[in-house]
Amino acid sequence: MYRKSAAFYDAIHSYKNYEREAQIVHKLIWRYRLSTGRRLLDVGCGTGRHIEHLQKDYAVIGLDVNPELLKIAHQRCPDVEFYEADMVDFALGIQVDVITCLFDAIGYVQTLPRLQQALRVMKRHLRPGGVILIEPGPALDEVHSGTLRTLCVEEPDRHVSCMILETVQGRAYRAEHHYLVGTPQDGVCYFSEQHNQGLFTHDDYLGALYENELDVVHELEGLTGRGLYIGIRPLD
Repeated sequence: MYRKSAAFYDAIHSYKNYEREAQIVHKLIWRYRLSTGRRLLDVGCGTGRHIEHLQKDYAVIGLDVNPELLKIAHQRCPDVEFYEADMVDFALGIQVDVITCLFDAIGYVQTLPRLQQALRVMKRHLRPGGVILIEPGPALDEVHSGTLRTLCVEEPDRHVSCMILETVQGRAYRAEHHYLVGTPQDGVCYFSEQHNQGLFTHDDYLGALYENELDVVHELEGLTGRGLYIGIRPLD
């Protein structure tokens, strides 16, 4: 995902207020965390936009499967350690106090067994009293085949347009991203890429967290109105 479009990722998502979202995350961590440390692992960290703000209060580590996004994240946050790995199969040999997985990242596990596996891996990296914050991806009842969305951004020396065609088949969600990128120097180029995600229900998320013996809180509003699932590892 975002293999071709990594250089334009931040431009296309410039509508997001990462600083505000990081502030909400910080408040929720302090509301629910029982451990006393400040070590935070951001799973599916992308270009490090949340980390950019969270590093002010936490010792942050980033993890993503996309090396191109990680290059941008490292440039943005040169003092942060980043790992290239799949969220369903990573072993860092450490434990942290907070794990975040935000902005649709969890949807890329694609299937319910892989969602459950991702939560098992995350819990192994979580100290007793630590918290996992999961922002859900597209919900099963919220997306429909044939939906077309367009994101456009005009920068001084570059215009980027992304048209997204959504397809749903059962629990499988596919988003075809079609890009037009134009600069005065190079003209206009076109490319496309496909994003495949899984569609999960409220009970799917709750079940994956409870299966891992985590206490669960569901914040209805979350960061963007989509909600937020918080798993708390009980103190030993």
